[in-house]
Order: sequence, then C-alpha cells, then structure tokens
Amino acid sequence: MRIMIVDGQGGGVGRSLVEALSERCPQAEIVAVGTNAAATSNMMKGGVCVGATGENAVIYNCKRADVIVGPIGIVMANAMLGEITPAMAEAVASCDIPVILIPMSRCNAQVTGVEERKLTDHISEAADRIAAMEGGLLGGNER
Repeated sequence: MRIMIVDGQGGGVGRSLVEALSERCPQAEIVAVGTNAAATSNMMKGGVCVGATGENAVIYNCKRADVIVGPIGIVMANAMLGEITPAMAEAVASCDIPVILIPMSRCNAQVTGVEERKLTDHISEAADRIAAMEGGLLGGNER
C-alpha cells in the first residue's frame, strides 16, 4: 500500500502521521508531500524514506497513492495561510481513493459532529483506519 501524507506549515501533523503509520503499517510505502520544504523536511525526520515538495508533487503523487491523509485543509483552496493552492485542493478532493482528513480549526472551517479531542487522538484514529484498510488494499491491488 502506498500512503501519501500531505502537510504544510511546519509539517508537525504530517510528522506525527508518519510516526504513527510507520508503526502500524510497516510494510506500507509512505510518501511525505509537503507544501513547503520545511514541512517535507520535518515529515522526513519522522522516518519516511520518500518525500517531495510543492504543488506538482501533490498533484503527481495523488495519482499514485492508495490512500491520502492530512489535515482537513488539504481539500480547501488557500488553506494553511495560502499554502494549499486551488490545484492542490482539487487534486486531493478529486481522487478516486480514500482520503482521511484530520479535523483542524486553523483552516477557518468548523466541522460539526466531530468530537472534541486532542490532536494526537485524531492522528491515532486516522492511523488505525488506514492500518485496517491495509489488508483489503493489498489483496491483489498492490502497485
């Protein structure tokens, strides 16, 4: 399974996702894609072997992933203080694969019905969901 993690700003959420997914899905290929070099660098420090940066990297890797995960802003044009371009948001939102979004209030979006929890709990739940998917996605669909 190829897991694409998208993050911006300092890459802290992405790095936490890298660490959680590396532990739960040791066979998966994790691709860290940052909206800027600092985010990519921080995610790489979390243990991922493959990283890329920028708009084209997001668009290119969306077509090659089995699942995408990141903060909710990755599907909203101009989120993360403008780091998410309209093309990035469209590429992620238009994917024909599962997209797991971490609820964040920094994106000027309020998501109702989401339990108030610590960010680490949301990250853990996202990693658990992807780990549960891993067996089904590898069953004959491995890229």
